[in-house]
Amino acid sequence: MGTKYVFVTGGVVSSLGKGIVAASLGKLLTARGYTVTIQKFDPYINVDPGTMSPFQHGEVFVTDDGTETDLDLGHYERFTDTVLGKNNNVTSGSVYLNVINKERRGDYLGATVQTIPHVTNEIKSRIRAAAKSNPDFLICEIGGTVGDIEGLPFVEAIRQFRFEAGVENTVFIHVTLLPYLNTTGELKTKPSQHSVNTLRSIGIQPDILVCRTQIPIPETEKSKLALFTNVAPKSVIECKDLSSIYEVPIALEEQNLASQILERFGLENRTPDLTHWKELLHKINNPTHTLKIALVGKYTQLSDAYISVVESLKHAGAAIQAKIELHWLASEECTSEEKAAEMLKDIDGIVVPGGFGMRGIEGKVNVIKYARENNIPYLGLCLGMQCAVIEFARHVAGIENANSTEFNENTPNPVIALMSEQENIDGYGGTMRLGAYECHLKPGTKAYQAYKTDIISERHRHRYEVNNKYRQQLADAGLVFSGLSPDEKLVEMIEIPQNDWFVACQFHPEFKSRPERPHPLFVGLINAVSKQVKEKNKQTVSVG
Repeated sequence: MGTKYVFVTGGVVSSLGKGIVAASLGKLLTARGYTVTIQKFDPYINVDPGTMSPFQHGEVFVTDDGTETDLDLGHYERFTDTVLGKNNNVTSGSVYLNVINKERRGDYLGATVQTIPHVTNEIKSRIRAAAKSNPDFLICEIGGTVGDIEGLPFVEAIRQFRFEAGVENTVFIHVTLLPYLNTTGELKTKPSQHSVNTLRSIGIQPDILVCRTQIPIPETEKSKLALFTNVAPKSVIECKDLSSIYEVPIALEEQNLASQILERFGLENRTPDLTHWKELLHKINNPTHTLKIALVGKYTQLSDAYISVVESLKHAGAAIQAKIELHWLASEECTSEEKAAEMLKDIDGIVVPGGFGMRGIEGKVNVIKYARENNIPYLGLCLGMQCAVIEFARHVAGIENANSTEFNENTPNPVIALMSEQENIDGYGGTMRLGAYECHLKPGTKAYQAYKTDIISERHRHRYEVNNKYRQQLADAGLVFSGLSPDEKLVEMIEIPQNDWFVACQFHPEFKSRPERPHPLFVGLINAVSKQVKEKNKQTVSVG
């Protein structure tokens, strides 16, 4: 049938949830048996988010092919259960860089290089590249809000693209906010009217409005929006605030969003198979018990910095109908072993996620020591594994002043050191060990039991590794290297067999967890936590 294109823009304010709307539409279409890929346009001039501060941009999501992308690609993959790559994330920086490189090579044959047509042509070429695999649908989200100067080339490009691909092959969705004024008890439509007017002044008439709202939209307000924005009343879609992002596909299905898209394209509106998704929601909304998990990180002021970790914990919790009660702990506040013990005294399980730089490292080491000595189920991710090795080296293997050369270049015992292929690299952007690599698991280990296979593939984003010069000494002290690279030169996983669950990995398993298929390592952690909590509750009951 040829690929159909759905373009999602946003208005009034940023962070409206365009990514969740795009991902939810993708879910509704895949549930009907259609193939979908989703693309994100980010207007910032960074080539990718890899060098951006987590405080500004949140998590950097890494794809199998090693592309550092916007966190929305994580939502896209999780909702549609697809694998995305370099063609699915486009930034102004990457577009301008390619245009300038072409100009330097003489590809434009001496023409004056301009935003139109050269930049917009480059953007359109990225749309076609994402559709090269011929999916039934390409959903393309434009970051930011309509009217942002950085986003204008993207909006102009999709305006042009509609007429190149055919009006019958494109749909424009505009996500907007209806503010609710408590003092007057009113939903205000005027900001959305202005947003659509701005979009129309650029040459795009939205086909569908998705309206974010705190309360149900009265029919009078829907009619007013339809009249002033030139959108059919039935195409004013209500999207209320919900307790879980995984409720959004069901809410949009009840509002007939996917049905309208298919109707506009003249395609069969198949009955969606949302059985497993609804079962997932039932488990999320009806937990049988609560588990307290501490997420001990360096960027805890911004939950988006660890969004995939948070969602992975929710996936694993839902699998056993457990509510995950997250406790955000800033590692730099765990200034001593005693302080760490005090902060963690009521915690059931601990996760130490990835990160860079020395701030808060000693706090992480203190937390990990507490987890190891008190048999608190622990999962370390990337930096969380490196800190676990440092802690074990210092306090179990007797390697004094063990450290990483990332934190102390002159450490006498660098149990964590720069990877050999990273030694002569000067730049930072896109230069780490990135993307999916194979890992071989050791039979009989908790890692092997979790995955139930001996060869896995996981995504990486790091420069430092376990120093092989210390491997034997650490192993002799009881540290198990449960996962290694195929050539056995890189440590990918460690564990302490005496503990109920003390497992850490150099890779980022959170990038491959799915709501309906939780990641094995998060499942292993949550199962261990749940088992311990139930045992404690039994003991409390028997004593009482």
